[in-house]
Amino acid sequence: MAGRRLHITHRTGYRYAEAVEASFNEVRMTPLSGERQFLLHHSLSIVPMATIQPYRDYWGAYVEAFDVHVPHNLMEVVAVSTVDTPPAPEPWAGTTWQTILDASLQDRLAELLSPSEFVDDPTDDSRAAIVDDMRQSPDPGSAARLAVAAVRDRISYTPGVTTVSTTSAQAWESRHGVCQDFSHATLALLRAARIPARYVSGYLHSEEPMPGQSAIGESHAWVEYWDDGWRAIDPTNDRAVGSAHVIVARGRDYADVPPLKGIFAGGQSEGLGVSVEITQL
Repeated sequence: MAGRRLHITHRTGYRYAEAVEASFNEVRMTPLSGERQFLLHHSLSIVPMATIQPYRDYWGAYVEAFDVHVPHNLMEVVAVSTVDTPPAPEPWAGTTWQTILDASLQDRLAELLSPSEFVDDPTDDSRAAIVDDMRQSPDPGSAARLAVAAVRDRISYTPGVTTVSTTSAQAWESRHGVCQDFSHATLALLRAARIPARYVSGYLHSEEPMPGQSAIGESHAWVEYWDDGWRAIDPTNDRAVGSAHVIVARGRDYADVPPLKGIFAGGQSEGLGVSVEITQL
């Protein structure tokens, strides 16, 4: 399957109950460039206007930071990007448990083996039994597939039940969630089995190519785990990660990669919602 050239428009922001005097914000909506994915164009527009300070965060994502110091009741952020995505990688043999459990690798990737803000250590009986089965798998790749199967068997895709602050344990207990919850639940199992794994945020286009057509896309999340190289899996859809997936940021969990976050001085706020439109060129 060939790669795709995708044009992405991502709109979001906040509405405030009363005028806000100042706000300080970070945006992670720029697709990464390199590793077979190439960013051709990106622009960010903000209302009210603000000066953007770009930088790379600890995990390698492009961040656009800005402050607004005029009274405002509404803040709108629109990111427009064009990116070439690669086809799904060719299958490879992967590595062995001996390599994964080597002390030097475990030390090098320790941050991606430990519990994090939204990914707990699965000590409850139901998940501990799955981790034991994973450790008996012939290789880490088989263990990862077992983890995905267990999460998909346990959690039903149900929008509106969980929030961005739902942990892997809470999603597991509720048996409902969205892509963020599927990814957090998978990460908890992988890390407990001592397989380094990280959270990936980005966009998802339609499964079938749609040249010349615009489609309502979505912000999406999936997982990469170490298997003699980073191997991507999409536990929500149980599908290959390739030309329909656009990588924006990576981290330990959602806390490291929110598309928009900030602080402000003023009253209550509410989100404007998120609109993502993706056109295959």
